[in-house]
Amino acid sequence: MEADSCPFCDIATSNSCGRVIDQNGLAILIEDGFPVTLGHSLVILRRHIQSLFDASDEERRALFQLIERAKVGLDQRYQPSAYNIGINDGVAAGQTIPHLHIHVIPRYDEPGTDPRGGIRWIIPERADYWSSR
Repeated sequence: MEADSCPFCDIATSNSCGRVIDQNGLAILIEDGFPVTLGHSLVILRRHIQSLFDASDEERRALFQLIERAKVGLDQRYQPSAYNIGINDGVAAGQTIPHLHIHVIPRYDEPGTDPRGGIRWIIPERADYWSSR
């Protein structure tokens, strides 16, 4: 996907999606358009690159600055119990928009659920490693 047809490039450069929460010179924080939990947010690099491994040190600092600011805002607004912070880096990892973005997913205590394993559940047959010991 080229930058001129990338939906995240449109959002990161125009700020017109209506979901902008915060930004700095190199990245933007928005509400996720398809949230998996209340407050699910995305930190999107302004420059069109696919992988975190292609980001400069300055860009990585800018991304993590917005992750920190997202947490402060989410803690104040929703008081989640925990967070999943995730990057789908490449097609085999599930990346559907080839533009570097980081998910900030607030997690809440849910009676009757066992959150152990967290992101390991992306490969369910390998997630429950603690009960097989």
